[in-house]
Amino acid sequence: MSRKEDFFNIITEGYKCKGDYLTFGSAILDGETLKDAFVNVPLKTLNRHGLIAGATGTGKTKSLQVMAENLSEKGVPVLLMDIKGDLSGLAQPSPGHKKIDERHEAIGLPFEAKKFPVELLSISEQDGVRLRATISEFGPVLLSRILDLTEAQSGIVSIIFKYCDDNKLPLLDLKDFKKILQFATAEGKEELQAEYGRISTMSTGAILRKLVEIEQQGGDLFFGERSFDVKDLVRQDEDGKGVISILRLTDIQDKPKMFSTFMLQLLAEIYSTFPEQGDSGKPELVIFIDEAHLIFKEASKALMSQIESIVKLIRSKGIGLFFVTQNPKDIPEDVLAQLGLKVQHALRAFTAKDRKAIKLASENYPDTEYYDVDESLTQLGIGEAFVSALNEKGIPTPLAATMMRAPMSRMDVLSDKELKQLIDNSRLYYKYNEDIDRESAYELLNEKIESINEKEEVEKKKKEASKSTRSSSRSGRKSTRMNPILKVVTSATFIRGVLGILKRVM
Repeated sequence: MSRKEDFFNIITEGYKCKGDYLTFGSAILDGETLKDAFVNVPLKTLNRHGLIAGATGTGKTKSLQVMAENLSEKGVPVLLMDIKGDLSGLAQPSPGHKKIDERHEAIGLPFEAKKFPVELLSISEQDGVRLRATISEFGPVLLSRILDLTEAQSGIVSIIFKYCDDNKLPLLDLKDFKKILQFATAEGKEELQAEYGRISTMSTGAILRKLVEIEQQGGDLFFGERSFDVKDLVRQDEDGKGVISILRLTDIQDKPKMFSTFMLQLLAEIYSTFPEQGDSGKPELVIFIDEAHLIFKEASKALMSQIESIVKLIRSKGIGLFFVTQNPKDIPEDVLAQLGLKVQHALRAFTAKDRKAIKLASENYPDTEYYDVDESLTQLGIGEAFVSALNEKGIPTPLAATMMRAPMSRMDVLSDKELKQLIDNSRLYYKYNEDIDRESAYELLNEKIESINEKEEVEKKKKEASKSTRSSSRSGRKSTRMNPILKVVTSATFIRGVLGILKRVM
């Protein structure tokens, strides 16, 4: 048996699936695409998370698009983070191309142009279904970790939440939280300290500065009502295809704090909301996080710990997480160790540091006698990638350099007219894009402060009136009190004596 035949058998056996699966493409050996040597990934293992990595222009986004399409066809809902703005084309079929036909002929798969059900979401000023969450939904622990607060500052946040719960003050948006912080160190200082202990003005000032930082990155748009129900991410269209929700983030690349805040809240909400799924035949939802390094870029140790915990636990809810980035080193090791599927596109070695990074990346893959992995990583063409997955028994599959299949949908953005039509046809747009500003902590505290000020004004006037009365009384007493000499001169005895003398003289 030749080397080529031996490799073909290893691939077909290693990627054989009894249950439902996704076909990524066909294996490559010595620069030749082996027709029908399909690289299949079991649908049931996609909640074990994954990584799509590679240098700019090597085909990462198209691999993401292919996976999203195939998941949708299998009835699995998908959430995509579209930071570069090039994923909206999923809503329209591919126009086709000669090179696409040639690629699929080499792979051994027929090509069919299709469009997929797409919902556009937004956490910024871009058009789309508005995703919001309230301050109360974050809770004191998660909010403190996002703001990277000290232990003392976190304690104050917990006190603030407790006070608001006890006094029925809804914390909905940033202005609510800022107002209660100001209240805690001014008009309400004595009340809070009497009930919950001393609150440092210096600490509340530091918390306020952190809130302003989040606010400047768009937090005022994200925090508030109506809260997005994560169950609306898990939908199918009338044909049974999973809805692909695309979160438009092209204007948030320079706001990593806001992005990581949103992602952590979303994952925490999904984890707390979705039921345990157990070992099912397919994931409940698959989330692709493009430019994943933005999540970890400015994450504190506490925030990183929270992310790692959620990544480890959320798969039991049937949720698959896929991180898309340029280099595997962008992902923390503890997170990288949790990723069962790896799709590694080409890496570029322009410097000695790059070569070391490639050598390190090659060690993430199973040993193989068919590839010199660190060398091959620099020689993969566009739309080619090393694939390492888990089979249905959870065992790593053989490493396969793969000619990836082409997307069935458009590999380009939608026009403004197409985007508007997509948004106009959305069933969720009018549900979540209504501006709601109901009475909450901000308004209730303003009323309370006004009441306190009125009481203080009344007390002040009472004190002034009382002071004025006492002053007037003292003045009256002073005016009626006679000089001792005058008192003697005007006394009846003195007058009678003087009159008697005058009479005698006269």
